[in-house]
Amino acid sequence: MFKVVENRTLAPNLHRLSIEAPRIARARKAGQFVIVRSAEGQERIPLTIGDADPVSGTITLFIQAIGEGTRRIAETPVGGSLRDIAGPLGMPTHLEKWGKVACVGGGVGTAVLFPLARALAEAGNEVTTIIGGRSEPYIILADELSEFCAKVAITTEDGSLGRKGFVTAELADMMADPQRRPAAVFAIGPVPMMRAIAEQTRPEGIETVVSLNPIMIDGTGMCGGCRVTVGGETKFACVDGPEFDAHQVDFASLADRLTMYRDHECKLGR
Repeated sequence: MFKVVENRTLAPNLHRLSIEAPRIARARKAGQFVIVRSAEGQERIPLTIGDADPVSGTITLFIQAIGEGTRRIAETPVGGSLRDIAGPLGMPTHLEKWGKVACVGGGVGTAVLFPLARALAEAGNEVTTIIGGRSEPYIILADELSEFCAKVAITTEDGSLGRKGFVTAELADMMADPQRRPAAVFAIGPVPMMRAIAEQTRPEGIETVVSLNPIMIDGTGMCGGCRVTVGGETKFACVDGPEFDAHQVDFASLADRLTMYRDHECKLGR
């Protein structure tokens, strides 16, 4: 059992949980994830490790409560426990000193982006983070990101906070400025956003990395549910990823797989 020591609401349906998991806290690296099960017989949910404190033995998870499984996790009170947390899983983020780097997060993708942006900054990069959402309540972690990023730019679709529009417009301005042009771009968010950024950076030859979230069951590559096509080859997000070269990802097939069980999930109220 894994005890919840903090449960905060960051945005509508988005919670930040701190959980006692000493072994995982000591072993995790940026880009890795865990698979969580709230109770016996419940759904297995893959979640990025947003932060970890080896001293206190805690990890931080960001949970978007959109289905029964994620709601059960998000509703676990302080002092309550989660049945299983398996990890750390997946390949750690490849880190090097590129110089100027852009990190782009859309919606809850900002939570997944958070540990990556910090690791890039700690590796000596000048990190500009661009975060977007539908409206102000959906903009998260801006203050936390500003602690280690050179700049945090905000966009909202309705213009209620920051620049009105999409993250791609802010990235385009950054790419066009010789003083700010990034040597690498990391993007995490909805598939249409990641695909748009990949096409935006492709003609410029800017290295671009995305974190993929296909259907995932066991986290070991055995079930095959998280298979994605990258560079014309089949990869498994849970063991080969979850981060891949954006210019090699087949986003069309990824989008199809993500909607494969939509009707079934709607019937279950997920």
